[in-house]
Amino acid sequence: MGNASTKARILTGDTPTGRLHLGHYVGSLENRLALQDEYDCYFLIANMHALTTRADRSQEIRADTIEIVKDWLSVGIDPERSTIVLQSEIPAISELSWYFAMLLPFNRVMRNPTLKTEIEAKGLGDTYSFGFPLYAVGQCADILVFRPELVPVGEDQVAHIEMTREVARRFNQIYCGVDPHAEDEEHERLGGLFPIPRALVGRVGRLVGTDGKHKMSKSLNNAIFLSDTPKQVKKKINSIYPGQSRNPDEPGDPDINPVFTYADAFIKDKEFVAELRRRYREGDNLGDGHVKAFVIEAIEELLGPIRQRRARLEGEEGDRRVLEIIREGARRANEIAEETLHLAKQRMGFDFGPRRLELP
Repeated sequence: MGNASTKARILTGDTPTGRLHLGHYVGSLENRLALQDEYDCYFLIANMHALTTRADRSQEIRADTIEIVKDWLSVGIDPERSTIVLQSEIPAISELSWYFAMLLPFNRVMRNPTLKTEIEAKGLGDTYSFGFPLYAVGQCADILVFRPELVPVGEDQVAHIEMTREVARRFNQIYCGVDPHAEDEEHERLGGLFPIPRALVGRVGRLVGTDGKHKMSKSLNNAIFLSDTPKQVKKKINSIYPGQSRNPDEPGDPDINPVFTYADAFIKDKEFVAELRRRYREGDNLGDGHVKAFVIEAIEELLGPIRQRRARLEGEEGDRRVLEIIREGARRANEIAEETLHLAKQRMGFDFGPRRLELP
């Protein structure tokens, strides 16, 4: 049992809440693309976590799951080089979540800043399900079941990774005899089952949305989606308020203009962006419309090929292709997940007999 790859392993993923957007791309997706050859990559779709706020809409989650796989394939995730993992197809994740839940005090889980932010942003008050805080523990299992070294994430997910690191340390100390004072990089050498994974934040930790204020998000209706048409992209970029009112020959402040965040993120020629900033700051005949036009052109250069690849995945044939990829990914991922679960139960003294997972 196990994966023959000698490459270091990576695990990251997305919750299926709809189509992916530019914030996802610069925050994590482009990192995944760059790491596919160097690492043994596992990309997880957390469809079970989506139930925390949409338990009554499971069919909608299923549709969103298929759409996310299409987005991944469209940006260049290669199922031949990377393993696409559907959370609900990996039974070991649920069992590990139970064991890990015993290693975390409840108040520690509720202090997770990402969890608190989500409760506030979604207006859940005290009406959230028991599963809502449990998903933060489940995310630890999502990661550690693959025993990765790196977890590429957006800036807002770093707190989740820190809790995962705590769980890995705690398990290694209690069940593997690792000294509590051991350095993180020493845990495996000292007999720990789990590496202490490190977060890898994308080059743009937080991309502002088209409202110019909040992080790009589908729920805030301020997102530019990877599947948007050229007309939609142009309309959304042109709608961004530049943070100031000025004429092209008047000095402006690019640091308060959210359009320049997009210029920094998507225009490849950094010297050109620096020149745009200089001209804008000096009032050198550069209007907001000019800057937006350059940004639209850069985003179109990125999204054009993505749209073309996505078009080949539309319809029933595309859906069938996605399901094939999910099933093959489940087969490969369960080899690693079952191995991890077996080793964990062995360390805990819970290995009372062999277990064989049969997949169609």
